Amino acid sequence: MKEDFLYYLWKFQKFETKQLKTTQGETVVVSSVGSHNTQAAGPDFFNALVSIQGQKWAGTIEIHVKSSDWFVHQHQNDTNYDNVILHVVWEHDIEVFRSNNTSIPTLQLKDYVSVSALKKYKDLYANAGNKWINCENQIKEVPKFILENWLERIYFERLSDKSIPVNNLLKECKNNWEAVCFITLAKAFGGNSNGVAFSKIAHSIPFGVVQKATTSFELEALFFGQANLLISHQEDPYYISLKKEYEYLKHKFKLTQQAGLQVQFFKLRPSNFPTIRLSQLAAFYSSVKNVFSAIFNCNDIDAYEKLFDVAAAEYWKTHYTFGKISKKSSKKITRIFVELLLINAILPLKFAYENSLQKFDAISSHLALLRGLKPEKNRISQHYKEFGFPVENALDSQALLTLKKSYCDQHKCVNCAIGFHLLNASKP
Repeated sequence: MKEDFLYYLWKFQKFETKQLKTTQGETVVVSSVGSHNTQAAGPDFFNALVSIQGQKWAGTIEIHVKSSDWFVHQHQNDTNYDNVILHVVWEHDIEVFRSNNTSIPTLQLKDYVSVSALKKYKDLYANAGNKWINCENQIKEVPKFILENWLERIYFERLSDKSIPVNNLLKECKNNWEAVCFITLAKAFGGNSNGVAFSKIAHSIPFGVVQKATTSFELEALFFGQANLLISHQEDPYYISLKKEYEYLKHKFKLTQQAGLQVQFFKLRPSNFPTIRLSQLAAFYSSVKNVFSAIFNCNDIDAYEKLFDVAAAEYWKTHYTFGKISKKSSKKITRIFVELLLINAILPLKFAYENSLQKFDAISSHLALLRGLKPEKNRISQHYKEFGFPVENALDSQALLTLKKSYCDQHKCVNCAIGFHLLNASKP
């Protein structure tokens, strides 16, 4: 038995409520279950209204699997629990008292929960340790519209989480959205392997310096230099010219290199090498002025693809690393990469900005844009698809990442619309 299930039972009154009695035989009538406290410390439900033996009480509700958990959690030493008017437990095994030695009335839920409700709960959590997700054998019983609506809501949870570092950056950059945009995009250009390193590179260059650089060559020299990619001795002419330019810019703008910063090449496809991505980032920022504003003028994937229609410098057509010639190919930013930038940087950025303006009507455009993108291919979305989840677009695949991490892996089935449906289904 989990407390989450007891929260669910109490919050939605999923038990026989007509003839409730405390463990002392006093009648209980619940007028309001109160507001579920999911964030702050203190009792589980605030502002509840309960009548006990005809006496009306307003206060808090605390819920435990066993009454003795009150002492396990050290509530007897916390005055925040002196206002508890009813202790709701699955099993009553000990009397509990307030700090003034008055007994707290206790309601033992197992006396009032139906056999069918308990069976649904046990079926959902059966063999939880041996299943990828608890509902994998029941998911096909859930209507598609419930799945789709839940994934949409989950996506916004994910988007909200992704907007937190954007808001933190905004404070750091003193409300300069263009500077925030630069650091956010730089991290996205680095991908999973080099995102943190690229973010540090962007942080190490004052955005005013980026704005003063007039050519992609200058920006490339800045990015490569701050990435510690120009510290060795090489005979390659392009490398030598970049290094010379960087030394000039470093002195001019009083830049400090970050000791120990190292970008990764290992296990990356050549098209994702940090040399290529940094050159593309330099080309983009040299060709597009007021990037943040330009991003907001785009309304569909084609417009974004056009905005990011740039390529790495000419040198990189025949190179992936310095001094090693490769087969000639244009290192343009691809549509697939633009989609990744949208998902990981641009939409969280726009979401944070629109929220700062309380412009909530723009949400529908986010949904439409994501639904127009193909779903990402990864192990998690593939597993969900096998169990019957709709994985039809990028919104679905993004939402499923959060569903797995924040709900399924945490066994928070009673907080999930899917689990809620299965627990409330009319089928016995």
